Amino acid sequence: MEKRIIHIDMDAFYAQVEQYDNPELRGKPVIVGGRSFNRGVVATASYEARKFGVHSAMPTKTAHKLCPDGIFVHPRFERYKEISAQVREIFLSYTELIEPLSLDEAYLDITELVSKESSSREIALSIQSDIFEKTGLTSSSGISYNKYLAKIASGMNKPKATTVIHYDNVLEILHELPIGKFPGVGKVTEEKMVGMGIKTGKDLYDIAKNDLILKFGKRGESLYNKARGIGTNELTVQRERKSVGKETTFNYDRNDDKEILAVLENLSKKVSMRLDDKELAGRVVTVKIKTGDFEAHSKQMMTLDPVFKGEDIYHYAYNLYHEVKEQDVPIRLIGVTVSAIEQRLYRNMTIYDFIM
Repeated sequence: MEKRIIHIDMDAFYAQVEQYDNPELRGKPVIVGGRSFNRGVVATASYEARKFGVHSAMPTKTAHKLCPDGIFVHPRFERYKEISAQVREIFLSYTELIEPLSLDEAYLDITELVSKESSSREIALSIQSDIFEKTGLTSSSGISYNKYLAKIASGMNKPKATTVIHYDNVLEILHELPIGKFPGVGKVTEEKMVGMGIKTGKDLYDIAKNDLILKFGKRGESLYNKARGIGTNELTVQRERKSVGKETTFNYDRNDDKEILAVLENLSKKVSMRLDDKELAGRVVTVKIKTGDFEAHSKQMMTLDPVFKGEDIYHYAYNLYHEVKEQDVPIRLIGVTVSAIEQRLYRNMTIYDFIM
């Protein structure tokens, strides 16, 4: 049976939640972002704000210039997680073959659900209807025979869209698609490709595979396949967590070791809580900093034994900080990560449990 993959993407999720919870914000340009205009970053913007050119990952300072009447609100991630969990329950009522990508999007394999009585489009519309009925929020869906085409489809006619890409229309759609809309083509790659005259999927399609490999290395073959609608249809239903980390961006550049280390210790405790919650431990601790001119530096260390306690993580992080931080250079960001993750066998036991 031919695969049928749905990509469900909530419409302007964070901003839509804020508008739903606060009716006074409905129909207005809502921008969910960081703590200050000077250092914050836009998490998402309502469609009313997007008309002014505001988009995610944009500095809030820039967003304020583009949309001076925009209503800026702080993210409420616990609330977003709560609604995301409700949406996931809806997905599970249809299939267990789910690959979450983030709080607001996921792939679903509905191949076994498709029949003469129930088309893939009808199933997608039913899921979107259930989401709206339970949460009051709208979503968009893309349906195709592999994941990357489903993702393209879900973004084509937002918001409240249901779009299908099939074998009969795939090349027509891909040929007209701007190269920056292809999943996996970031801004740097897009600029490089446009500079080479590759502006659309058709331009990409017309380049031989060997030429793409010469220009883009290992990614060349992937780009060749994407231009032809070729991609994986296998979902990663359960992803193994490879690292746990926390970081924070200061509202002004800081250079006081005592002050920064206090933040680092708190981040270490938060990482510990996340590890403990999943009964995990890790063998590598990494400290990352970003200077005021946006240069990133990191240093890591292999631990003697797997760590998960806050004081142990901070012990390594303290030493790594002094190795990576230059004395007279202020920083804007500090973070700590524990990687080489493994399942912890003895969560709450002490040495006395083993003696007994």
